[in-house]
Amino acid sequence: MNANTRHLVAVAALAAVAAGALYYSTRAKRPAVSAPAATIARLGPPDIYPNSSITPGAINPEITQANIAETICNPHWSTRSERPPVSYTNRLKREGIAEYNDSDHRMADYEEDHLIPLEIGGSPTDPRNLWPEPYVTSIPDGGAHYKDKVENYLHEQVCSGGISLAEAQQEIVQDWYRVYVEKVRK
Repeated sequence: MNANTRHLVAVAALAAVAAGALYYSTRAKRPAVSAPAATIARLGPPDIYPNSSITPGAINPEITQANIAETICNPHWSTRSERPPVSYTNRLKREGIAEYNDSDHRMADYEEDHLIPLEIGGSPTDPRNLWPEPYVTSIPDGGAHYKDKVENYLHEQVCSGGISLAEAQQEIVQDWYRVYVEKVRK
């Protein structure tokens, strides 16, 4: 092994150790967050929402209202460049299914979803923004595919100037299903 290869291996090993340390320190320090204010009752049944004490949502500080034209609203920007690797999200999905005490342990029945989606400035890797969202819920339009429609709608609203980035982030955290029923499903 030449010196360049040894150096690359050492750098890769250090990066892996740092990523692991960051992952475990973030996971262990999850703050308890209260559910949305009692005055704002959620429209859908509890099984379509993440537990807010486990998954309160987290934003990407690199995406702001001031730079959305260069980031999320730029046609050349893609969530692919932000999305964490499947090895990371599958580990979180397994842990999340256990943490949420879901009786269904089939990983294929869940999407490891960003509560605040990448396309409206959600954190790509913060475990507080990722949860095992079921594809099938107690209501026919409450699963992951329906939340995806809300994500697309809010992205369009932010990029057209209909609402601010912060408003979109707040709406999806407070009650994504209400947005679906009132603005998307119509």
